[in-house]
Amino acid sequence: MYFTVNHTKTYCYTGGKPFDTAKPTAIFIHGVLNDHSVWILQTRYLAHHGWNVLALDLPGHCRSEGEPPASVEAAADFIVALMNAAGLEKAALIGHSFGSLIALEAAALAPARISQLVLVGTAFPMRVSPALLEASVSAPMKALEMVNIFSRSTLAPPPSAMGPGTWVYGASMALGRRVLASNPKVNVFYTGFKACDSYQNGEQAMTQVNCPTLFVLGSQDQMTPPKAALGLVKLAKFAKVVYLPGGHHQMNETPEEMLAALTGFLTSKQSIS
Repeated sequence: MYFTVNHTKTYCYTGGKPFDTAKPTAIFIHGVLNDHSVWILQTRYLAHHGWNVLALDLPGHCRSEGEPPASVEAAADFIVALMNAAGLEKAALIGHSFGSLIALEAAALAPARISQLVLVGTAFPMRVSPALLEASVSAPMKALEMVNIFSRSTLAPPPSAMGPGTWVYGASMALGRRVLASNPKVNVFYTGFKACDSYQNGEQAMTQVNCPTLFVLGSQDQMTPPKAALGLVKLAKFAKVVYLPGGHHQMNETPEEMLAALTGFLTSKQSIS
């Protein structure tokens, strides 16, 4: 479905169920060169088990209009504006990679409105090498290949992800090409990476988060190694850490484990209270 946010159309996937503000709501935020589709398993499960789900395409990505956010702070402002447009007083935020920084900053920006925070494949600082930043402009397909090689610990996920025999690397490459081509005016590859690399408010933001926080970290993640999240873990007021056996894209490399961690956290009495 679409919401008008900051005078532009924003697409949000609802998991196959009608949008209903009476239910508890989870907002899913994707990473660089991704869109809402990376959350398919998790969003459909929650939507069919009592949750209201909004998995957005960030501005300037795929089905959403507007300018791609040039900073984590700008993207966090957008998330709060989306909540306003959707009539949501409270929501849980789930973010992956770049999306995890956005979710963190949004939870610090509006602490009273975020019920739970889930940071998947996160790190602070989330540095991007100068060579990769340069390649995202001069040789984006080469850079996309590099990112997918470092992001993956397996070529084919369990059947529950996207079907038996799914080629994770090839599917991610196709998604990256589609997202990059969706905006011919702005290089969303470079813009997203630059926003990650430039973000400096992570530790301060974590101290301002008042809700329970779940860290979902890939034990073989080479893009955001688990140890790079420990500074945030130490600063979180109510932290739970789950280590999964895969790489950076836990949503489809270890889909069942990712879903179990997410649903267990969102429905736990300690997390809700």
